[in-house]
Amino acid sequence: MKELQERLLKVQNELKAPKNQYNSFGKYKYRSCEDILEAVKPLLAKHGLLITIADQVHEAGGFMYIESTVMVSYENERIASTAQAGIDPNRKGMDIAQSFGSSSSYARKYALNGMFLIDDTKDADATNTHGLGENKKAKQKLTTQIIKAMKDAVAKGNVDQVKERLEAYDYTDAQKKDILS
Repeated sequence: MKELQERLLKVQNELKAPKNQYNSFGKYKYRSCEDILEAVKPLLAKHGLLITIADQVHEAGGFMYIESTVMVSYENERIASTAQAGIDPNRKGMDIAQSFGSSSSYARKYALNGMFLIDDTKDADATNTHGLGENKKAKQKLTTQIIKAMKDAVAKGNVDQVKERLEAYDYTDAQKKDILS
């Protein structure tokens, strides 16, 4: 597992996924799932890593959602990150296939964000209110996967980078101490 973690850390540190898309309605730039994949594929190849993405449809409490799993592997080692997005089959202007596709793309984007430590707190999905009030800076949930990746980065001597990225997350003092120690 150590070899995979070291290679993944290199990809996380080298990855630049700019926000190449523009939403003229909300007047903001954002990155899509495709933008992330375009930026990360050459780095995965450079470091000998394989990525796969799979979706599953689930139902909970009468609501359907897509769960996307991003799996990065090296030889027999694997690390996964998952994210979910609700499906609204009655979304205005979309047929059922478009509704499922939109939810899949959204869930994949956030599974990729988790895997590659992409900070989306400044992204449109975190800050855009579509004119319904003030923009408030939302913080992401600090997951077990992200904590592990940050601890690995600290072990490699990237303390300043981890401290900077940590500010984008909701965390407890105990979590911060655990990550930075």
